[in-house]
Amino acid sequence: MSTLSTHVLDAALGVPAAGLVVALIGPDAEELGVRATDADGRVRFDLELEPGGYGLYFDTGPWFAAAGRDTFFPGVSLGFAVDADEHYHVALLLSPYSYTTYKGS
Repeated sequence: MSTLSTHVLDAALGVPAAGLVVALIGPDAEELGVRATDADGRVRFDLELEPGGYGLYFDTGPWFAAAGRDTFFPGVSLGFAVDADEHYHVALLLSPYSYTTYKGS
C-alpha cells in the first residue's frame, strides 16, 4: 500500500501556503479526504492508496481571496499515478499567475 503527502509553497512570497484546502480524489472520482495545509504548508493524508489514478485539488481561489490577492487560478487540479508500494509526495509551488509541481520525496 502507498501513502501520500503534499506541500504547498507560496512562491511569490517565499513562505508556506498555510490554511489552503486540499482534496484527495480517488480512482473512481470519489473524494477520499479534505484537509487544510498546516503552518508549514503541509498535508498528510492518513490512508493507504491502492494502485491507480488519483488527483489532488487545491482550492486556491478562497485562499488568495482571504489574503486580499488576485489569482488567475481559482483551483489547481493535479492528476498522478500510484503504481508502487511507496510514499508519494506531491509538491506545489504556487503564485497568483503561475504554478509548478513535482514528485518530491
